[in-house]
Amino acid sequence: MRKHFLLFIFFAFILASCGKFEKIRKLTDEKKKYAAAIEYYKKGEYDKAGILFEEILPSLTGTDQQELVTFYQAYCDYHTGNFEMANFRFKRFAETFARSEYVEEAVYMSAYALFKNSPSYNLDQSGTLSAINELQSFINNNPDSKFRTEASDLIKDLRKKLERKAYEKAKLYHKTSPFNIASLKSSVIEIANFQKDYPDSEFSEELYYLKVVSQYDLAVSTIETKQLERYRDVVKFYQELIDKYPGSSYLKKAEKLYDISMKASDRLAKLEEEYRKAREKEKSNTTKVGAAENQK
Repeated sequence: MRKHFLLFIFFAFILASCGKFEKIRKLTDEKKKYAAAIEYYKKGEYDKAGILFEEILPSLTGTDQQELVTFYQAYCDYHTGNFEMANFRFKRFAETFARSEYVEEAVYMSAYALFKNSPSYNLDQSGTLSAINELQSFINNNPDSKFRTEASDLIKDLRKKLERKAYEKAKLYHKTSPFNIASLKSSVIEIANFQKDYPDSEFSEELYYLKVVSQYDLAVSTIETKQLERYRDVVKFYQELIDKYPGSSYLKKAEKLYDISMKASDRLAKLEEEYRKAREKEKSNTTKVGAAENQK
């Protein structure tokens, strides 16, 4: 019974609260509606404050309150998780009230809203790139801002997300690559791109090793005429691994592929040399036969 009573009190409170809010919305006195909206905002009831700001804003055009209400309205969107709209409203505020004391904060918050709206690393990262661009633009245009350090840290966080995306993409090609020449090539290319873009990544050591593995699989799977070059690349990638990570936990595994590739390279190089000599001998014999025929 006590539980039911408490539930009754709770729902009664909710209904009374909603009823009060709906009465405020119906007010024709814009000053009272404005005061109520500000009160809701200060109490952290941003959903209600946002609705009221939306309703009274047209009537505030040209007044002293228009600037503050527009600014608060953007924050209402931000605090209720509507980051896309918050980005739009903060940006519009900065354009409309370019001389406002809040303009720097609005520009920063428009970029910060994009940061908050940035998708998970496993999704399309267009939003992340947009957030990085806006934050970097803010830093460039406001080098002495109190938000500068925080903006720089946010960019680092977003780049970490891009780094994780690139890492997972490179690994995906590696996982799906066995005996698939196109995927094997893509795996090596994606890892090389990752090494170029994120040379100091926490994933770097693993990908240096996977580059050796992918190149080895490519050499094994390819036609014989291309094997020598690809086995030599295995040797080169192994050297890159031990140069950068001489104490790597992957060295023993990589060394096995290195040894096989060295032996295969030596064997193929000898075959290539023998083939070259045979071709030269055949060419020489053909030339001699042709000369003898001309003398007859």
